[in-house]
Formats: sequence, structure tokens, C-alpha cells
Amino acid sequence: MSANERAGRKEWIALGVLALPLLLVSMDVSVLYFAVPFISADLGVNATEQLWIFDIYGFVLAGLLITMGSLGDRIGRRRLLLFGAIGFGLASIAAAYAQNPEQLIAARAVLGIGGATLMPSTLALIRNLFHDPKQRSKAIAFWSAVMMGGITLGPVLGGFLLEHFWWGSVFLINTPAMVLLVVLAPMLLPEFKAPVGGRFDLLSSVLSLAAVLPVIWGIKELAANGASALPVVAIVAGLVFGVLFVQRQRSAAHPMVELSMFRNRAFSGSLAANTVGTLALVGNAVFLTQYLQLVHGLSPLKAALWSLAPSVLVGGAAPLATALAAKMDRAYVIGGAFVLAASGYGVLTQVHVDSSLVVPLVGAGLLAAGLVMVMTLVTEAVVGSVAPERAGSASAVMETCAEFGGALGIAILGSIGTAVYRSDVPADLPATVAAPVHDGLPAATAAAAHLPAELADTVLTTARHAFTHSMNAVALVGALLLLATAVATTLTLRGTTHTNPTDDEPAPAAAPEPEEPNLLSAV
Repeated sequence: MSANERAGRKEWIALGVLALPLLLVSMDVSVLYFAVPFISADLGVNATEQLWIFDIYGFVLAGLLITMGSLGDRIGRRRLLLFGAIGFGLASIAAAYAQNPEQLIAARAVLGIGGATLMPSTLALIRNLFHDPKQRSKAIAFWSAVMMGGITLGPVLGGFLLEHFWWGSVFLINTPAMVLLVVLAPMLLPEFKAPVGGRFDLLSSVLSLAAVLPVIWGIKELAANGASALPVVAIVAGLVFGVLFVQRQRSAAHPMVELSMFRNRAFSGSLAANTVGTLALVGNAVFLTQYLQLVHGLSPLKAALWSLAPSVLVGGAAPLATALAAKMDRAYVIGGAFVLAASGYGVLTQVHVDSSLVVPLVGAGLLAAGLVMVMTLVTEAVVGSVAPERAGSASAVMETCAEFGGALGIAILGSIGTAVYRSDVPADLPATVAAPVHDGLPAATAAAAHLPAELADTVLTTARHAFTHSMNAVALVGALLLLATAVATTLTLRGTTHTNPTDDEPAPAAAPEPEEPNLLSAV
């Protein structure tokens, strides 16, 4: 298919096939929210094991994205997609029928490996299916909508399955879709691999894993447990390995990531915008979930169902972004989308304990709609600003940055919220309740369940007011961050709309530097 050839019915059907793994991988991040109590009761999971069941999937996924994106470029993106689908389906069965916490953690780790193969493969194959820029923009808008829909639907689907089936059903739901993908992909998806892939660089793979995992783990630990030595050491170690990874890419004959991509303003500016967007989205989700459940007293399933309400605004965001970007410089659309998202945070600054549910849901809807517009356009910019043979590694880099953004959202906005919350807790609380109230709204709510009615009311009132104040402060910081990002991305991305390399004229690869005979080049 030439650069000017438009996609037909087969390509659009193939896009629907690609939506299957993307939907399931994005749902798998959140589908466990309601299942953990059932898993804990059935398998005897302790607190540490529970954290690993939650986190191991995201850790492995983030650590292997760059490796798998590069591997797909070398061995074939469809082939890697099929390997990942088979692994994801088998790991889902193993997780559903796990007999102990260790088996479940191992299965979740394998799910993370499968997810790392599926996500960059889906986006890179869109680059091969849709060569016409306008059609590719629409396809990526659909890709973005499916990914956001999976994250949103995960808790709802999990709650529904747990009301009717056992906890393993939240994993088993993946298998039929993966079987369908394995059957349809060879018929509908083209194979693609880089013309000159070179030998797979195992050392770069190890270095990327050693760089990403400690940093994300350290950030999450700091957010969850406060400042301590071990997370800081982990972050520093990860940064050191990150420097070694970059040096390896400069010296390798066939690098895993072409550093020349980062000299493209459309690529690097879009990566930064996507990272900030994910930070803002994840950071707000943490507070909104607690507000719905612990301030308004909704059950987890009802809270998940109410959280679908903003989808009314979000549903049209991706197509709107694509339509606007076709008529004007996408830099201005991205800047305007950040302003729209900031207005959502502005609404959230007005949320109080006795606010109607309309207020936080409208704020969350505006925030999500603006950020979906941003993510749609920056994803298209990242994929479209590189030659087709680099689409896999470019997609993997973008998704890795999104993982960092999510971790930073929890760490930065969560830490700000915690500081404001604790500063609002009165110092004259009775000694019997001071500690749980100081620990946060979840701890205060749990403690109140075992207190006399009058004291419980005091604890809940104090904790809820402090929490909503902290939510207001986080929303203000988030709004200012998004407004600053709107200005920065508009200036950075302005004029980059029509600089994408064509499929017929791929961007030239940088000439490899001569390798010195040392340990790094010998691997």
C-alpha cells in the first residue's frame, strides 16, 4: 500500500480486531479493584501479597514496553501480537484458577509480559494499516477512545462479574477475546518488520528494564509510605541505568531506540504532553474514587457506575479533536484541550462535603474530555512523526512515558493532597482517634465503624472536610499545571503539523558510530 492509498473496509475491520487486545489490556489495570477482598478471603492473601497482586502487572508491563516495541519491529509486529495474545490468554486462565498468592502473582507477571507485547503492537500496526494521514488520525482517535473506555469499564465489569460469578471470572473474561484475536489476526492484519532489524540487543533490554522498574517502584513507594531511604536509592539506581541505556543506544550498531527521534519537536513535545496528561488524569482518579465512596458513601459498584457519567462528554472528545486538527494547526487544538481539562480541575476546586454529585462528575468529565483530546492528537503525532519501521519502538516509548506519568500523578498530586489533609486535621482530637484520622480518610472511615455514634460522627466529619479541602488544593495545582502545559505545548508543537515523514520516504536512520571492543559492544 502506497502512502497515498486509502484504507478500505478490510483495514477498518482489522482496526476492530486490534481493539480487542487494547480493551482487555487497559481493563486489566483496573478490573481487580473489587476482586481483591474475595481473593484475600479465598487465598489467604496478606497485605504485602495484596500489593504485589495489584502492582506486579503494571511494573512488568512498564519495564518491558521498550523491549517489546523494538522486538516487534525486528521479528514482525503481527507475530509478536499473536505471541502476546496466546501468552495473555493462557496467563488469564492460570490467574483465574490460582491456588495460592504466589501462583496469582506469577500469573499477573506473565499477564504484564503479554500486555507489553500487545500495546505497542496495536498502535504500530495502525501505522501500517492506515497510510493516509486523515484516516490514520481517525483510527488513532478510535484507539484512544478504546483505551480510555477499557480503564473506565474495568471496575464496572469487575463489579458485575463478582456479583454473579467467582473472582476468577475477572481474569477468565480475557480468554475468549484472545482466541478470537488469534483466529482473525492472520486473515486481517498485515505483517510488518523493519527492513534492517539487526541483532536483538539483549543488553539494551536488560538496561531498559533496570532503568524503568526501580524508578516506578520508588515513586509509588514514596507516594504510599512517605520519604524513606530505599525508594530514593531505587530511583537513583534506575536513573543511573537510564544513563547507561542512553549511552548504549548511542554506541550500538542497531539501537533499540533511535535517539534521533527525540530531535523531532513533534515527537518529543508530544511525549511530554502525554506524560503530563496521564499525570493529571491518574492523579484525579485517586481522589474522585475516594470522594464518591467515602464522602458520599456510595458502594464500590455504584461509584463505578456513577463514574461512567462523564463518558457522555468523553465519547465525542477524540473525534472532535481529530476534526479540529484537520482544520487548524494541531498545536492550538492541543493547547485548547489542555485549557478544557484545566477548567475541569477548576470545577473540582468547588467540590465540598455536601456538594451534589453533579459537581465532581462535571469536573471529572471536562478534565477527561480535554485529556482524551490531548492524548488522541499527541499519539497521532508520535506515530506519524516517525518512519513506519520505527513505529513500534516509538509507540513503546510513548506508553512507557504514560506509565511514568501515572506513577507521578499518584506521587506528586497524592503527596500534595496528603500534606493539605494533615494540615487540616485539628490537633485537639481525642487520642483514641487522632492516629487513624491523621492517616487519611480510608483509615478514619474504618476506625469510625467501631466507635460510639457521636464520636464516629466527629471523626467522619473532620476527615471528610479535610479530604475535600485537600481535593480542592490538588485540583488548583492540577489546573495551574495544565494551563502551563497548554502554553508550553502550543509553543513547542506549533508548525509541526505537516512535517511527518511519508511511508514512501522514511526518515533516514542516523549512521551508526563505530563500536569499540568493550564489554557493552560484545553483548
